[in-house]
Amino acid sequence: MELSGYKDGGPDLDAVFAALADPTRRAILKRLAAGEASVNEIAAPFEMSQPAVSKHLKVLEKAGLVTRASDRQRRPAKLNAAPLRDAVAWLEKFRTFWSSSFDQLDDLLEELKNTDR
Repeated sequence: MELSGYKDGGPDLDAVFAALADPTRRAILKRLAAGEASVNEIAAPFEMSQPAVSKHLKVLEKAGLVTRASDRQRRPAKLNAAPLRDAVAWLEKFRTFWSSSFDQLDDLLEELKNTDR
């Protein structure tokens, strides 16, 4: 039996979700959604050192969310959204559960309203 969410030759969802767990890394991804950027460009709005931003980029690279190219002396980072698509697809499997839970809550609230009348 294979457990859903564990590495199965596809994307490493554990690495993707771990990378997304940090607000700084999410902000970096948001910045990269606007286009590629150097470490200096990414670090500018943050109150952290360039090496700290580089560490965040390495986590994002390891999760496959960021790619880096060599452009002479500049190594711009670029968003790779494919692992995000895979994470969303995994989460979509739970939509039925969420929907039925909300439907049950709606039914309970309606029943409570009718009981109060």
